[in-house]
Amino acid sequence: MLRIYNHYISRTAIFLISTEIMVLIFMVYFGASLRFFDQVEPFPFSLSSLFPEACTFTFVMILSMAAMGLYQLDSRLDIKEILFRLMPSMMLGFGIITLIFYLLPDLYLGRGILGLVMLLALAGILLTRAAFLKWSSLGIMESQAIVLGVGGKAKEFVEQAKNDSARRGLKIIGFVSVSDEELHIPASSVLPQMGSLISLANRYRAQEIIIAIQERRGGCFPIQDLLECKLNGIKVTDSSAFFERERGQIRVNSLYPSWLVFGGGFDQSLLRSGIKRIFDLVASGILLVATLPIMVITAICILLEDGPPIFYRQERVGKGGKTFMVLKFRSMRNDAEKGGKPQWASTDDPRITRVGRIIRKLRIDELPQIFNVLNGDMSFVGPRPERPYFVNQLCAEIPFYNVRHSIKPGITGWAQVRYRYGASVEDAIEKLQYDLYYVKNHSLFLDVIILIDTIEVVVLGKGGR
Repeated sequence: MLRIYNHYISRTAIFLISTEIMVLIFMVYFGASLRFFDQVEPFPFSLSSLFPEACTFTFVMILSMAAMGLYQLDSRLDIKEILFRLMPSMMLGFGIITLIFYLLPDLYLGRGILGLVMLLALAGILLTRAAFLKWSSLGIMESQAIVLGVGGKAKEFVEQAKNDSARRGLKIIGFVSVSDEELHIPASSVLPQMGSLISLANRYRAQEIIIAIQERRGGCFPIQDLLECKLNGIKVTDSSAFFERERGQIRVNSLYPSWLVFGGGFDQSLLRSGIKRIFDLVASGILLVATLPIMVITAICILLEDGPPIFYRQERVGKGGKTFMVLKFRSMRNDAEKGGKPQWASTDDPRITRVGRIIRKLRIDELPQIFNVLNGDMSFVGPRPERPYFVNQLCAEIPFYNVRHSIKPGITGWAQVRYRYGASVEDAIEKLQYDLYYVKNHSLFLDVIILIDTIEVVVLGKGGR
């Protein structure tokens, strides 16, 4: 993993993006060469003059593929799924490139060259992805790690391996037991202890040791062994730092108040707040202009199906625990909560109208929150705001839940692009772990990544309810 502005990017993803950048640039030159191969006239492009067009094409295509989730390596995609996402990526990229050529005629390649380059790019990316899948299945360049501990924390690694079939460039070799710790994992996963910890790591060629010991007092914590490993070039990582790095979340059961106080991140400086506010205003203005026709059509459909009101105002908890009225398109019947008690939205909720089901799936119901952002109550990216009733309930049941209120809530967020729709306390815990990661590591770089991933969520209808 490489750390960029406090956010971790896997080396595998960086290698894949770098390879596909080179493939796309090459295809522009190759396509132009093929287009004029049989003509008597000299080739109209030189290597230097074609470079801006090649860079523009590559940049747009990489963004289009990222928007369709082709660089999210959390889920294993087979070649059919890759093709399913690659086709709309190419269509999106073609539309954007055509618009750029119209606005900037100096970059125009020509219809014949562009069509040929698009076909070559599709073939090149498919071949690259096929080679990448083969490379991943062989475990090439996969680093190996040993988990120190066999208790409750170690069990999380076993459960994570069952739920995550994707290779993330790291392989857990096995677990090392420590004294006075109850076994919570399969005995077959425990490595036989012969000699010191460093000799065990050398025997299995482990590059990392992950600490997953629940109790670190009473003399059971092997500090000298771990120090020896670190001095000999073996990385030593705490389980909380591991999940932050590999899963993009901060585990609630691994948090301590001292870690929150003395740990890195949690930047709430005036400079960061100012940059975020400028980003909010620019992004909201662009989105408002781009989606205004969609909002008008949505308003008409709501009126035709269920009558007024078009909008739904609801009290939510914002930064510092202060409440505000969030604005949304109404997606439920007028009598959705006639009993007066708030309810979690459920799958196939009967209170949702037909129009509401569509706009929820496509997240169109969230668009009026642009005005909350412009008003300063919300940010464009941040933890989703919850109702006071649920906040009081969740604060009583989940430790550190209030930490998410240290920044403004957002229209979209890290939890929204990484986890499904939440409708229970268990879901709220999972989403909180992503929200804590965002609160700790938020930056303009991470905001851009979330916005790109949000396009995939909207286009593929992921997580809507």
